[in-house]
Amino acid sequence: MTDRLLRVEEDNNLGIRLPDGTRLSARIWRPADAAGQRFPAILEYLPYRKTDGTVARDQIMHPYFAERGYVCLRVDARGCGDSEGLFEDEYSEQELQDGEDIIHWIAAQPWCDGKVGMQGISWGGFNGLQLAARNPAPLKAIITVGSTVDRFADDIHYKGGIQLSENIGWAATVLSWFSMPPDPQLVGDAWRDIWLERLEQAPFLAETWLSHPNRDAYWQHGSVCEDYSAIKAAVLSIGGLHDGYRNAMAHLLENITAPVKAIAGPWGHKYPHISPITPAIGYLQEAIRWWDHWLKDRDTGVADDPAYRAYLMDTVAPAANLDHRPGRWVTEQQWPSPNISPWPLSLGQGTLNPSEADDAQALSAAVPSALKAGANCGEYFPFGFGPGELPEDQRADDAASLCFDSANLPEAAALLGAPVIKLRVRADKARAQLVARLCDLRPDGSSNLISLGMLNLRHRNSFEHPEDLPPGELVDIEISLDQCAYHLPASHSLRLALSSSYWPYCWPEQELVNITVHSGQLILPLRAPSDHSDDEWHFEAPYSPEPRPVVRHSPLEEFKSNRYEDGQRTLHIRGDNGSSEDLLSGITTSSKLEERWQLAVDDPTSATAHIVWDRSFARSDCSVSTRVDTSMRSDKTHFHVTHVLQAWEGELLVFEKSLEASVPR
Repeated sequence: MTDRLLRVEEDNNLGIRLPDGTRLSARIWRPADAAGQRFPAILEYLPYRKTDGTVARDQIMHPYFAERGYVCLRVDARGCGDSEGLFEDEYSEQELQDGEDIIHWIAAQPWCDGKVGMQGISWGGFNGLQLAARNPAPLKAIITVGSTVDRFADDIHYKGGIQLSENIGWAATVLSWFSMPPDPQLVGDAWRDIWLERLEQAPFLAETWLSHPNRDAYWQHGSVCEDYSAIKAAVLSIGGLHDGYRNAMAHLLENITAPVKAIAGPWGHKYPHISPITPAIGYLQEAIRWWDHWLKDRDTGVADDPAYRAYLMDTVAPAANLDHRPGRWVTEQQWPSPNISPWPLSLGQGTLNPSEADDAQALSAAVPSALKAGANCGEYFPFGFGPGELPEDQRADDAASLCFDSANLPEAAALLGAPVIKLRVRADKARAQLVARLCDLRPDGSSNLISLGMLNLRHRNSFEHPEDLPPGELVDIEISLDQCAYHLPASHSLRLALSSSYWPYCWPEQELVNITVHSGQLILPLRAPSDHSDDEWHFEAPYSPEPRPVVRHSPLEEFKSNRYEDGQRTLHIRGDNGSSEDLLSGITTSSKLEERWQLAVDDPTSATAHIVWDRSFARSDCSVSTRVDTSMRSDKTHFHVTHVLQAWEGELLVFEKSLEASVPR
């Protein structure tokens, strides 16, 4: 084959018939006028509606690959978008079996040479990893972006065994996303019946996820950390250092035996070429290097790339909205790296002091019990959609926490890896949680979040088998913070802040708890100084294909209010994505979200969440809208959650149902 760009043909409703007879709908781009030629294939497989959900993003990626000699498929998962069947749950056995069947179907087509790659972000990044662990023979390489290896300890539902508030937020979002009908132009007159059946059969995922508070078989399914050796395909893992998912890159580098490379950039939950936080990189060019090597046996140099390419972020003034993060790209030829050494700091009376590896000073320091920390946490997933998604100045949260500060650094230091905290603590209740934040104390007085970690103390020995704390007795715990890549200038200092809650980032325990720290050590991943010339990396700039033509009929509107009055904290978020018309499909879509999170700082059982999603889909042949109204509260023994799902055709209410559950804590 030559390197000339090929003309591309597209079909937005290619049918893939599964062994059980279910038809999945795929959008396919492939080289035109290529009769008799076979090409490698690249699959992106997820539930987010190829016709009107990811259509703009797909348009600026897949044709680029197809022009360069690949057949690209974007497949709607079963029961989603334009595919037949019913959706069950994220990463269900059915979804993954379907994925295997899709890969084998692709490899058997006359236009495929038998080699398949997968790419995807978030859901698509997850199922790429999960399918690689099932090892279908045609799957030779994957690119996984914004994913995780552990569905319980490090996912959107639970973190460190603590229930994230995103657990209920995600349940509301999924129900709203999947409440839209298939495209009538693609499925015909049956669209209305398909839509109503989907609404009727929509699973109650909030109840399911609340019912699994420990790392049981439900979460072990789809967690590739259960058996890293099962992955045989080559893996390129990419993630954002402002994302909720920032640990998979290091975990994969450290554990899988298949060929693996990793990139960590200054992004949120976005592909790295379309990140609203720059510097973005030329992801498409980087992906082609990966695909050409593993799917076309070309020497593109990826085998010699460093194991880890990370963006070492410079300090900045804390800001809820950032469009650029200064710093530089650094490389590690192997990971774990010999360039990283442990930097132990012992906890003193409000201080962080240089120490030997096992040195721990005796102290008695109380973690505040009031539920005041967390107001400046930022969003778990910074998408670049709404206001104030990134962590703000941490001083208000620091004031509600137990803090340990280092002296001013005499010289610059670079952190690359996962900080670890080892503590000996005593609690007066059987259940407690501890949240740890590592902050950069800047000369201007601001406190900038570097990394975050948390632990449900009942999970101190095992995520599978929780153990109540022995009230009044000392226990040893260890908390791993998220991976970081951060440059600290001289004259800055470090702060470790500990709190017993972190609302609304995570749901509080059922009672206020008094925790006393009796000794502890913070171990930081210190990167050896370099002269920059021996470890620099330069990516190509993002390639910008012609975007899909869209007309916006109403503007985006964003609002965020964070109040503390009369002992109650209230976070109110409203985001209206406006109304947009796709000029190629004729589809007009809109979505709007409103969230309210409330908590009395002296009463954990006062925590409530109220989330309302409105969504619409319209064209000359169809006009529908849905509302998902979600509420969650808790008492000392149960979580109480309710969804009200309504659907309209035009102005006529055609469907309504309520889902309610009380789940033991």
